[in-house]
Amino acid sequence: MRSALLALIMVICSAFAAIAQTLQPILQTHEAEIAKPSRNSVSATIDDIVASGLPQATDFLEQWAEKNVWQRDDGMFFIGIAEGDSISLTDIDTQATSSAAKLDFKQLKPNGGVRRLIATALVQFQLIDPDLSRRETAVASIARRPSAAQLGPLLASIEPEVNVALKARKIQLANFLSARFAEDAQDRITAINSLSSDTSVEARAVLNQILNTKTDVAKSLPDGNIATQFDPMEAPDASYAALVEAGFAPAKQTSAEIKSALEANIVDGRIGGFALTQMNDPANREAAYAVLAADGVVPVLITETVRDAALSEHVFYEIYDESNVEITTAAQTTLDAVESRVATAQTVDLTLDALSLASIFFLAAIGLAITFGVMGVINMAHGEFIMMGAYTGYVVQLFITNYTLSLIVALPLAFVVTFGAGVMMERLVIRRLYRRPLETLLATFGISIALQQLAKNIFGTQARPLTSPDWLAGAWVLNDVIQISYIRIAIFVLALMFLGLIIYILKRTRLGLEVRAVTQNPGMASSMGINPDRINMMTFGLGSGIAGIAGVAIGLYAKVTSEMGSDYIVQSFMTVVVGGVGNVWGTLAGAAMIGFGQKGIEWLNPSNTLAAQTYMILFVILFIQFRPKGIVALKGRAAGD
Repeated sequence: MRSALLALIMVICSAFAAIAQTLQPILQTHEAEIAKPSRNSVSATIDDIVASGLPQATDFLEQWAEKNVWQRDDGMFFIGIAEGDSISLTDIDTQATSSAAKLDFKQLKPNGGVRRLIATALVQFQLIDPDLSRRETAVASIARRPSAAQLGPLLASIEPEVNVALKARKIQLANFLSARFAEDAQDRITAINSLSSDTSVEARAVLNQILNTKTDVAKSLPDGNIATQFDPMEAPDASYAALVEAGFAPAKQTSAEIKSALEANIVDGRIGGFALTQMNDPANREAAYAVLAADGVVPVLITETVRDAALSEHVFYEIYDESNVEITTAAQTTLDAVESRVATAQTVDLTLDALSLASIFFLAAIGLAITFGVMGVINMAHGEFIMMGAYTGYVVQLFITNYTLSLIVALPLAFVVTFGAGVMMERLVIRRLYRRPLETLLATFGISIALQQLAKNIFGTQARPLTSPDWLAGAWVLNDVIQISYIRIAIFVLALMFLGLIIYILKRTRLGLEVRAVTQNPGMASSMGINPDRINMMTFGLGSGIAGIAGVAIGLYAKVTSEMGSDYIVQSFMTVVVGGVGNVWGTLAGAAMIGFGQKGIEWLNPSNTLAAQTYMILFVILFIQFRPKGIVALKGRAAGD
């Protein structure tokens, strides 16, 4: 008997334990609310599901938000996926699978407001989920829709977080939420002060939300955290309109309303003692209306005097939504510090952009500067050598799929190809047109058109990809304001390398000595045994080769087409002219002036890059009027010409 009684007790206890571990009874308690949830009343249901602490509660909430919960005719809930006329069902507690006819079930479709509440409830589970992606999703959800209820779970999840980047993000978000929602005012002020070094858009948004104000008007200044008071006489009409909207003054009459009131009070051909023939005068109309108003027939006419008197009897102010003065003071101080940091960061970012653009202009123009300085040749086909270099890089990548190796091969190969093309062009065309600048300009312009058409015939009119290696992908990001792509950094480094290489060639090699001699005085150089014809050929080839390398670098971030050289020929000539022909340092100075000038103009008018280029051309035209030899003027033949 005792054994039977013990067995019965064990069965009953097991039944209660099973009930305690199942979610379905809780769902049945709130069956009506789950079946037809309302954003205003569903919170209690969600709280009970969360409070159960059951592991299946998380899965149910997720499936409910995803509209994968179905209710059977008897009220029981299942997780299901429709497959034609049937449903694949999963029991919420046992996870047992089955299938049933779709007609016996109803799909639950919570609206957007309910799904947002479910997502908020899920956050506390997802923040400590073993799956990193789920934790990241939870943090992103908090960032999108922050609320006071999320602060506690977020703070609790920081200490056990093992991912360094995600932990830093959680700390940042905890500061944001503490600044807005912490219960203790001092905790809020501490969190606000910690944002002084954060230049992110999110941090500024948090501070601006704390400093949110509303404009109001009253008979006297109310108690509260007043942000500022306005002088209503700075915009009297708008201030009076605010009075009318607040119900403190009658609306100002319009001309049509005055006319209608006068017409309604015509007595024996007169209005307020004035004859109808006098109503053509606006002053008489106002006087007649004033008489009617004095008799109480019509409302008082709102003149400027009446308006100003009404304004003087009221105060106009902005009041903070936040009632604590210390919190808004801390927020304003922090926001001022952040905006100062942002301004500094924007200056740094603009400087980096300008340096990047200047390095591109320098690479594109340095070959032209050497050619123009030594030979005095206006090479309108210089842009096409840039295009040839870019296409060389593209062809190399067709055979070498490793982008790093292809780039290593493409740079010297582009130099060889364009050097050879430059030497051929100089031997066949340029050498026959020395000291005939107009004919040289026309000939090189014709060659540029021919090279463009040749590229179209070979590669087509579509832009071709010149893909950068993975280590050049992305950008160097210092903060939300300062960032620059790795490709532009690589181009800047390449420009510095070429600056050093060209200076070394010109200053430390025999070829450089002969180039400088021919540049300064070709007659004397010839009498000293230097062959100017050979130097011209080598110089033109060197300039063309450098343009080819520039084409590979530019092609990594710009479109590679047959017309790409046309985008840089104007800037190249401007750089050479402004800097001073035939001088490396002059070209560097010219590239810096044009790069910084164009970025400065773009900063003033960021929506129109073409306008910035146009204004820069106008500036260059004015600049050469006052300094026709450029920033760094040459001596010798170049200066004389």
